[in-house]
Amino acid sequence: MQLTNELFFARVEEELGEGHTVQLRIKGGSMRPLLRSDRDRVVLTPYRPGEALRCGQIVLFRYRGQHILHRIVRIEGDRLILEGDGNYRRQEHCRVADVAAVMRRVIRPDGVEISCDSGRWRRMSRAWLMWPPIVRRYILALLYRLGYR
Repeated sequence: MQLTNELFFARVEEELGEGHTVQLRIKGGSMRPLLRSDRDRVVLTPYRPGEALRCGQIVLFRYRGQHILHRIVRIEGDRLILEGDGNYRRQEHCRVADVAAVMRRVIRPDGVEISCDSGRWRRMSRAWLMWPPIVRRYILALLYRLGYR
C-alpha cells in the first residue's frame, strides 16, 4: 500500500506528538553520500521546545508544506538555515518551531546502527562537509556516474 506524503507525514507527526520514536526509510538524494535513498533508515525522536539544537544536527522540519530531513548549517536566534549534504547551492530557512524531530541514528541495510552522537558519525559528517560546495558537487557527480546513488 502506498500513501501520499501528506498522509504519511501526518501519521509521523502524530506519533512524534505522542512522544514516540519514528523510523523512516530515506527517499531522495539530497543527503547523499552519507544517507542514501532506499538504502538507509533513520531513527527520529520528537523535538521538544527548548531542546538545544546545534549546527551539524540533522532534523525533520516543515518547509513550504513539505517535510524535509536536512542538516542545520547555521542558527540565527530562532531561525535555522538548513541544507542537504548533496545540495551544493540550495538552503532552506525555517523557525525552530518548524522542527518536528531530531535524527538520532542511522540504520544501514546490514542492520548496523550508527549513533549521530558517535565519533564515527561526526568524523564522516565533518569529512564530507569540509569540502567547499563546488567540490562536493563534482564528487557527487563522479559517484553518480560510478553507480553510487
